[in-house]
Amino acid sequence: MKRPSNKELYNRIKHALELSSNETLRIIDPATLAADSIELGYLVRDLQTTLISVLNEIGPGNYAGTRPPQKSYKVQIKDSELFAFSWKSKTFGCEAYIKFCFKNDCLYLVSLHRDRKEKGG
Repeated sequence: MKRPSNKELYNRIKHALELSSNETLRIIDPATLAADSIELGYLVRDLQTTLISVLNEIGPGNYAGTRPPQKSYKVQIKDSELFAFSWKSKTFGCEAYIKFCFKNDCLYLVSLHRDRKEKGG
């Protein structure tokens, strides 16, 4: 069976929820996140609450990453597995995309923005 399984994805989302509720959230690119937050219509100061809402919307069926998950090349999270999800967000009222990973028992938010995949054939 190819990784990640639905059970693994469910556990990754659950773990992300646990870490987003604590002081263990890290942002990889704050400037990009701020620009994307404007487009999605939330304030960066409300990121923790927004993130909890978003993580409660996604499930294993929304996984949009590779199998097996890609590993990050960014210095802070080098070689950490990246988990990406794409879904119709009730929080934002649009197709959205989130990518995160874990390192040293911290949740790293890599991206959160409108889904930019091309539509159609």
